Amino acid sequence: VQLQASGGGLVQAGGSLRLSCAASGSIFSINVMGWYRQAPGKQRELVATITTGGSTNYADSVKGRFTISRDNSKNTVYLQMNSLKPDDTAVYYCNLEILRTHYWGQGTQVTVSS
Repeated sequence: VQLQASGGGLVQAGGSLRLSCAASGSIFSINVMGWYRQAPGKQRELVATITTGGSTNYADSVKGRFTISRDNSKNTVYLQMNSLKPDDTAVYYCNLEILRTHYWGQGTQVTVSS
């Protein structure tokens, strides 16, 4: 399984970015895709996840600002990030969970300037 993420960059506070992550390889049809992030000096934390059926879960810090979605036909997950804050600055990692096994993408940098 391989995950290819894209869409990071530099944005001013209040701005928006959209991350995408495409999974390829042997992917079981029932899975959970999501995004995690890791800021300098901090542990990796969950941002949002979405099941094959569309059930979502968000970190409290991003609720109301970020929206996760997926296209099952393309094995692709998206993260629409609005009203970005400097605290959102981190490397964002795409994640695919299949039967409790986690696969990770290479990470994409998101930097929010104040």
